[in-house]
Amino acid sequence: MQSNVKGRNIAYWTTTGLLAAGMLSGGIAQLMRAPWNTQGIIHLGYPVYVMTILGTWKLLGVTALLMPRMTLVKEWAYAGFFFLMTGAVISHLVSGDGLTAVTAQSIFVVLIVLSWYLRPANRRITALTNMPE
Repeated sequence: MQSNVKGRNIAYWTTTGLLAAGMLSGGIAQLMRAPWNTQGIIHLGYPVYVMTILGTWKLLGVTALLMPRMTLVKEWAYAGFFFLMTGAVISHLVSGDGLTAVTAQSIFVVLIVLSWYLRPANRRITALTNMPE
């Protein structure tokens, strides 16, 4: 049983580390208005200032995921990342970019779901249904 918990922990930190690294680098690139990000956001039909909002949210989300405790904020970060990356997939598909253009975003969706699913008990919200009224 101990090795199962250890394996799950390794899988959690691997997926979470990859997710955090990707969101961190993407957030920094958006805040720095990297040319490829700027061209991409314009191609999708969004105003360039959206990059500042998305980049800031990504950095805050990474911070929330990696910090101890604050389980509710972690849930918000997972939800935000999920909406952000599924929105990116849909935006690219609607813009006519095709399936090959959404590979990276789709991988991040999988990492988000896996990281959320594999998170240890101390990173989960405890049941709120047992609270006294």
